[in-house]
Amino acid sequence: MNINPIRKILQEKGKGIPSYCTANGLVIRALLEQAKRFDAPVLLEATANQVNQFGGYTGMQPVDYRNHVYAIADKAGFPRGCILLGGDHLGPLTWAGEPEESAMAKAEELVRLFVLAGYTKIHLDTSMRLADDPTDVPLSDETIARRGARLYKACDEAYARLLEREPDAVHPVYIIGSEVPIPGGATQAEEGVPVTDPSALQHTIAVYRQVFETQGLADAFQHIVGVVVQPGVEFGDDEIHHYRRSAAAALCEKARELGITLEGHSTDYQSPKHLREMCEDGIAILKVGPAATFALRAGLFALSFMEEYLIPREKRADFMGTLERVMLEAPGNWARHYHGTQEQLALKRRFSFSDRCRYYFALPEVQRAMDTLLGNLRGVHIPLSMLHQYMPIQYARVRDGQLPSEPEALLFDCVREMAEDYNYAAGYLANR
Repeated sequence: MNINPIRKILQEKGKGIPSYCTANGLVIRALLEQAKRFDAPVLLEATANQVNQFGGYTGMQPVDYRNHVYAIADKAGFPRGCILLGGDHLGPLTWAGEPEESAMAKAEELVRLFVLAGYTKIHLDTSMRLADDPTDVPLSDETIARRGARLYKACDEAYARLLEREPDAVHPVYIIGSEVPIPGGATQAEEGVPVTDPSALQHTIAVYRQVFETQGLADAFQHIVGVVVQPGVEFGDDEIHHYRRSAAAALCEKARELGITLEGHSTDYQSPKHLREMCEDGIAILKVGPAATFALRAGLFALSFMEEYLIPREKRADFMGTLERVMLEAPGNWARHYHGTQEQLALKRRFSFSDRCRYYFALPEVQRAMDTLLGNLRGVHIPLSMLHQYMPIQYARVRDGQLPSEPEALLFDCVREMAEDYNYAAGYLANR
């Protein structure tokens, strides 16, 4: 049996791996283009609400997302063998409004499809209340672990089926946990983010072990490599809670004692220094969510500002105006997450760190505006002085002959700049 590459990385002291949760084609292309510089795999993950058996908000099932990524890789000349695929928040999250039996049956089918499609990192997330759970007490670790064991069995059965078809298929590694931050970042400002108590981590693992053994899954911990914790990092619309090494020291020490890797969610927007410290401290899986599309959006907005000066009004794409209009016409993906006055909401729709506008990028109208914007700027010269104003980091690379002054290249470089923070944290770059 081939050893899972993620396991190999996690065995190297001080090393880590960024995990990019995105289905955006431009972001994926940019991540793969920059990864060509390193002899290291790229981990891309799909979340349960993005990709599931019913299509999710992307319209893709797990095999579709895999093929989507592979098609981009082929176009970029990036080897498929260097791509690691993961499933994030796999469990009853999308069906939390249903009773346990129906929600968990759908969750079982969900994880089976991910494993059968060759995903090699599976986050088993059963931390959410379901419709028939009591609301007056916290969901117990025992309930969370029992449901996790049910999903693990479904994965195990699916892997056995996969081996019949692909004898060299890599065994998935699993992430568990009961203290799982919500996907996509905080929904409102927080005064402080409490770090997972070390005793809670120990109790979680002990309960999982006991429940899994009771279910006949005693060998499961050979493949469970990490636990999701809250290391004290989070972000909101316009605030970032930075990693404080001293606050997480006891948690990280307990994880080393237990011989388990920690997975940090919501590591978006942390500084390179803080990300590096997290890897060194054993928080070696760094989940990246909206920061990737936030970087893309920032690049698209910068190109839009330049378009106003370079393209006649009647030919402009008006990407920013189009995005705002479709978000107002279909507020379902942001209205529950953004709060404040009309002026504050307008700012958040455009600039929030939570980047809810990413849910609209795949809409045909927004995609057409994006294509028009790139096409318009492909046909004109972007003055270096204007680039200095709107894209100063890319300006320096264009000036020094490291980057062509072409709209796609400039856009990709915005994402690359974000990814370099994680490359530094993971040990691929000496300085940042």
